[in-house]
Amino acid sequence: MRETGCQPTTSNVKLRFESVDFSEIPQQSKLFLQYQSDPLSLRKYYPSVVSSHTDVAGRRSEVLESCVVERSKLCDALAAQNERFGGGVSSAESIELLRRPGTVAVVTGQQIGLFTGPLYTIYKALSAIKMVSCLRDRGVSAVPVFWAATEDHDFVEISKAFLHARGEETSPFELSQAADAVGNSVGRLPVPDGFENILNERFAQLPETQFSNELLSMLSATWKPGRSLGEAFSSYIQRLLQNYGLIVVDPLDQEIKKLVAPIYGQVAAHAEEIVARLVKRSAEMEADGYHAQVLVTPDYFPLFYHTDDGVRRSIKSRDGTLHVAGTKLSFAPTELIEAIKDGPEYFSPGVMVRPVVQDYLFPTICYFGGAAEIAYFAQNSEVYATLGRPVTPILHRQSLTLVEPRDFRTLGRYDLSFSDLFRGFDDVRRQVVERFVNPATARLFAEAEEAINLELNRLDQEVSRIDPTLAGDLATRRRKINYHLGALRKKFQRVQLERDETANRRLRSLFSSVLPHGQLQERVLNIGGFYLNYGPAVIDRIYDSIDLDERGHRLLYL
Repeated sequence: MRETGCQPTTSNVKLRFESVDFSEIPQQSKLFLQYQSDPLSLRKYYPSVVSSHTDVAGRRSEVLESCVVERSKLCDALAAQNERFGGGVSSAESIELLRRPGTVAVVTGQQIGLFTGPLYTIYKALSAIKMVSCLRDRGVSAVPVFWAATEDHDFVEISKAFLHARGEETSPFELSQAADAVGNSVGRLPVPDGFENILNERFAQLPETQFSNELLSMLSATWKPGRSLGEAFSSYIQRLLQNYGLIVVDPLDQEIKKLVAPIYGQVAAHAEEIVARLVKRSAEMEADGYHAQVLVTPDYFPLFYHTDDGVRRSIKSRDGTLHVAGTKLSFAPTELIEAIKDGPEYFSPGVMVRPVVQDYLFPTICYFGGAAEIAYFAQNSEVYATLGRPVTPILHRQSLTLVEPRDFRTLGRYDLSFSDLFRGFDDVRRQVVERFVNPATARLFAEAEEAINLELNRLDQEVSRIDPTLAGDLATRRRKINYHLGALRKKFQRVQLERDETANRRLRSLFSSVLPHGQLQERVLNIGGFYLNYGPAVIDRIYDSIDLDERGHRLLYL
């Protein structure tokens, strides 16, 4: 364990953390591990890759030269949005700074989720904010921008929020969706009627802390029934990060749609070449032993169409005609380009072109994303090349597990490391029972297994001498004996731990907090549970802990 090398900028708390290499964490892709360990070796896929965040500042001139959107119109639209979101003084100051021709943007984003969704949403925003601070220290005028992906349509993915407070795992908060809204862009959907009752009822089940009223007040003020999910999400993240100057952008906004219409048109005009290059790129990645994150088939089209009923539908290319899936609508390529000019609000970008749209709208000097987005960027650098746009480098957002004092004590009490938890609850339970809860019985099982196998070995020698065919029969029965003894041993471990209520409670709390549902904490838990325990100070501590040179996963001890 060591202390952070960065001086805290928002609090006087001494930070303690550990770094865990991603190679020790299961289910990491080969491409991501390579990108984190040696990004320059992947220049083939990432033409603007940097070895350190400090190299990003050198892109400033290139980024400003490629900026074509009229800043005054963009900032007017952002000012109206963020005023509606309750962005406050610091957000307004960032927007005014963006009006200046020499200012660049550090961009990140995420599909909107209930109460900001998983923790990594907050980590993305704070990573971008920290990068802005570093750029300003180097004399580069910069602002942080959060792209709220309101156009996406996967409601199930964003409808739940898991809050874990005071070591207690509770059922998730959950949004309901009207049957006739399936497939709609999530940002347009309303917070359902009666959600305030669900919010109050579920909140009452959480442990009460000194910050309970404060958090409930924030949630009630932002997640109001009838308000769109996009506005609720944007308002809530602005409340949480109100002192950090974050600019939130909702791409469903009509003024934003007008500004990005030209790049939509360029994408449509070059769609055939874009698809061909993406198909080729995917094949190259697979030939090099990497997994292509997005499957791009020859009939793929890089834009979506939004029908009048609000459903976001894919467009498929067949025989020179563009067909809107699930409808009778079809366009010739030239007709689609005209449709974009006349009604850009009917279109939204697919994942392969969304970064280019963002970087057309903003003077983006770098983007912060997760492992999946890093994989996207390996493919969509071909889109940038096709459209003649400078490729934006992607940096991995800070990856964190917040370890609370009780969980730190449990790890120490049972001599466990963070990496031990990836073996699973059952395996860790065995270790704890056999080393700390009832080592005497555990030794007895081990001695019994050793003695039984010793005697079976003697018996094997004897029956083999009498009749070799008996040895095979014995081997089968030996496996059954060992299986049943092992099953009895597991039952003993389970029963023993259940009888030791303290150890059982500690271990289950540890897993539900540090590795919930068998996944990294940042992919499951919401910031709300930590806000309940520590108040707004937890945001500052997370921000202070961020080290942009860190390429591993960081354990932050609260």
